[in-house]
Amino acid sequence: MLLTPVTGQIAYSLLYSIAKGDVFGKDQPIILVLLDITPMLPVLDGVVMELQDCALPLLREVIPTDKVEVGFKDLDAAILVGSMPRKEGMERKDLLKANVAIFKTQGEALEKYAKKTVKVLVVGNPANTNCLIASKSAPSIPKENFSCLTRLDHNRARSQVAIRVGVPSDSVKNVIIWGNHSSTQYPDVHHAIVNNHGKEMSGFDAVNDESWLKGDFITTVQQRGAAVIKARKLSSAMSAAKAICDHMRDIWFGTPDGEWVSMGIYSTGNSYGVPDDLMYSFPVMIKNKTWKVVDGLSINDFSRGKMDGTAAELVEERDTALTFLGA
Repeated sequence: MLLTPVTGQIAYSLLYSIAKGDVFGKDQPIILVLLDITPMLPVLDGVVMELQDCALPLLREVIPTDKVEVGFKDLDAAILVGSMPRKEGMERKDLLKANVAIFKTQGEALEKYAKKTVKVLVVGNPANTNCLIASKSAPSIPKENFSCLTRLDHNRARSQVAIRVGVPSDSVKNVIIWGNHSSTQYPDVHHAIVNNHGKEMSGFDAVNDESWLKGDFITTVQQRGAAVIKARKLSSAMSAAKAICDHMRDIWFGTPDGEWVSMGIYSTGNSYGVPDDLMYSFPVMIKNKTWKVVDGLSINDFSRGKMDGTAAELVEERDTALTFLGA
């Protein structure tokens, strides 16, 4: 399994969980490939020492490298955490241009060196469009093998409902994140189910506050990342690492019967009127390492507007990014 880059906060928070078997199973030996830029190799050596010092029985080998031909060779799974962050005064198109270069390179490396069955998770923002660029740069790997992280948003939505109702988070299921992993995302509770102290009911009935669910709840989830940065002076790391583990574990082992999760996936011929050729977050069920969009959910006018709004942002991002792809 590949993780790149390795020396950031998220990756550092993630490594222990992967290496001890929380993602791929308690009986699955793991070879960790850690890819980073050349100046970070001394830091990478320190990460390797720590992994060795954990004495984890499933961790058979750790391969630190700055070479893509080593990093991407024969991969079963790749988690692409890093991207160019937006800097002060940077225009969005400049941010997209920088990230197209990064994810084009990584996509080409996947195409050249990885197994065609590799499962690729893109975390670095703008995650949806970065994921699309990586997939387009690896044409022989099925688009279905690429996904981007909206599980953190899904977990945030689930937790907010649970706190509001006064139940554990695992008593809330089937929230949905539609669209982009950005402030236009739409956290949707219309189909959520809450086990409210032994009684199963809809999310709206359990919360019993429609104005909150259509107002502050949505903005809280949309802007949670910014709120964490404002409070910590650092971006979400622990919660992002947990969401990555949840996402990859569900790909490997599937979702529980009757439950779905949110995942940014390739949009093609869906039943919700979402434009094709986007990486858009849908509710999915997973079995045998294959996702399937949950079809047939009723969409009211409020939801339709929110879903269309986040799709429009993704179309604009995609169209801008594609102008740089052939450059």
